[in-house]
Amino acid sequence: MKEMRRTDRLLGEEEAWEILNKGEYGILATVSADGQPYGVPLSYIVKGNGIYYHCTNAGGSKQDNISNNNKVSFTVVGKTQVLPDKFGTLYESAIAFGEAGLVDEEEERSVIFREFLKKYSAGFLAEGEKYIESAGPKANIVKITISSLTGKGRK
Repeated sequence: MKEMRRTDRLLGEEEAWEILNKGEYGILATVSADGQPYGVPLSYIVKGNGIYYHCTNAGGSKQDNISNNNKVSFTVVGKTQVLPDKFGTLYESAIAFGEAGLVDEEEERSVIFREFLKKYSAGFLAEGEKYIESAGPKANIVKITISSLTGKGRK
């Protein structure tokens, strides 16, 4: 992978993990079989060395692309502030690179669904459990195993 040009904006690994863990959504980047890039915003959770997202099991561009080439990147943007008088922006971001694949093991799927509830619907856990029972079988859980993570910021 190419080194970052603006090394003065390079964040430490701990900061990059913090941005990744605190983010509300990220952009998954994949490439189609004919070389067309595809970026899509997703809700996600981080557990261990993995980023997890859920999607329909009916298929679609994400799954088609990953079936063809499982190498992906995932970008999260943290705090930002436009500085109009400086013609710039204060920002923080993290980019993870890795390989994506379906989670087939039922126990891991259950754990991940519940992590989504804790992150996005903490006040509705009982209702969320019912939703998982009805919608869970129609969903895939995908894990991105992180091979590298970088952070960049202007503070």
